[in-house]
Order: sequence, then structure tokens, then C-alpha cells
Amino acid sequence: MTLKASLIFNPSSGRGDPVEQLVTIRKILEPTINLDIYPIHNQEVGAAQLVRTAIAEGVSMILVAGGDGTISAVAEALINTEIPLGIIPTGTANSFARALGISNDIVVACQTILTGVNRSVDIALCNGKPMVLLAGIGYEAGSIEQAKRRLKKLFGVLAYIQGGIKEFWHLKAFETQIETENQTISLSSVAVTIANAAPVTSFLAHGAADVILDDGLLDVTIVSTANRTNALFAAYHLLITGFIGKATNRNDIKYLRAKSVKVRTEPPQKVVLDGNLIETTPVEVNCISRGLNVVVPSQ
Repeated sequence: MTLKASLIFNPSSGRGDPVEQLVTIRKILEPTINLDIYPIHNQEVGAAQLVRTAIAEGVSMILVAGGDGTISAVAEALINTEIPLGIIPTGTANSFARALGISNDIVVACQTILTGVNRSVDIALCNGKPMVLLAGIGYEAGSIEQAKRRLKKLFGVLAYIQGGIKEFWHLKAFETQIETENQTISLSSVAVTIANAAPVTSFLAHGAADVILDDGLLDVTIVSTANRTNALFAAYHLLITGFIGKATNRNDIKYLRAKSVKVRTEPPQKVVLDGNLIETTPVEVNCISRGLNVVVPSQ
């Protein structure tokens, strides 16, 4: 019996040729999967509704080809369902796929869809919007804003690095209040990251070192230094922390884990959610434990 699936395909993601990408995807998957293809050009408009329609029509699996923002939009309609999500990373950073061990190579990612296993992982809602990866407040949001879409198309991940360097020279502290189900803390910070999932390259999320994808908790990392030199050392320390798997011990980096997190800042700060800028603070993030079923490599 042939498996029936719908592919939500974002041709605007990343730097690759979307025609070549789609040809490759169909060549590998269609001998085994009866594939309905739905191109979208704005992941925030219509993706979730396309998924809901496909589910109503009886598909066995939802596939998505795009970046973190596209994946997040598609995942919204799959929360607390048993329908698996197959991911083909074609975006700029592909951080969620990387955290799950899914290859950025389209051929390998398609083979994972055919031979992989289902894994239940956490997903979150940030101000009511789906969050598979993380919400960044302050420095990270500014860096993403600096990395314009045109630059991402031309330079890929290098655009984020360039944006981070530009934002570094505008580093400015802001008053921050963080409330969880267990505590409320107030401090001055330059970056707050609330992570559901994060590869080691998302270094601002790794105060606790390991961001666990299925523990039912959000990982919050706060960088409180406003001195550029100390901020540079703090960033380097977080990068190393993620790679070696040992929690930070710097006084200017704090971290906590919680099921729900509310962040207020003065003045209001920009917020980036799964790679896309949204509204400014305040934000409220709630974790949905093992609310998303994803196809991952079997090994």
C-alpha cells in the first residue's frame, strides 16, 4: 500500500535552486509515497491551514521543505496529533533539523523520511505562535534583523555572522524581568534566549549546555554583561559550553529551566521566533511536552 503524504514546499527558503530541489525530492520519494505538493512563498500565510486540510483528507504524513520558520508554521497544525512530520531542510540555518540529527543534504534527508523512526519531541507556543526552536530577545533579534533576506540569499549563514558583528557594536543593556512557575528574577541583560531545541551552533541558548528536546522544559539563558569585551568572552564561553556539554559557571551568564516563561523588558526589545522577527516584548512561552511527532534518522 502506497503511503499518502502532503509536501509543504517553500521555494523562497535558502540559497538553492527550488526547481532542482523539487525534482530531487520527487525522484526519491514518489516511488514510495503518493505525494501532493503545495508550494508556499510566505510560511506565515496558509501553511497551517494547508496542513489541516491535508489531515482532513486523510494523509498519513506531512512533509516540509524549508527553513526553521517554515517548519514552525507547518508544525502548528500537528501539535498533539499522531501524524509524523518529515523534514527536508532547505533553509539558511536549518537549526531545528540540525538539533534532531537530520542532514542538510536533500538526498539524505529524503532517505531519512523513508527509513527513519518517529520521535516525540517538545514544541512550544510563544505569544500563541508555534515555536520549535527558540525565541531570542535583544542581541539575537537585532542580529537577525541585520541579516536581510537579500543577504541571506547571497551569503547564507555568513549573513547571520555579518549581522551579529554589526549588532555587537550597538550592544546595549536593558532591564529584564523573567517569571516562571517557580520564581521571578529581575536583572539587567543584553540577550535572553528561551529554547525548546537548539544545536550547539545556537550558542546563546546553551547556558545549561544541553537543550533536551523531550524533557517538557524550556531552557532560558540570560547574558547580563554590557561590556563589549566581557560580552565577547561570554559568547565564546557559551559556544564552548555547548560543544563540551558542561553548564556555564560565569557570573554574567545565568540559566534556568521551566515549563512556562514570561519575559518583560524596559524598554521593549525586539524578539526573533524560529528565525523570524515578530513583535516586541513582553513574551510568554509555554512548553507542550512531546507535542510533536518527527521522523528522525534511525541511528
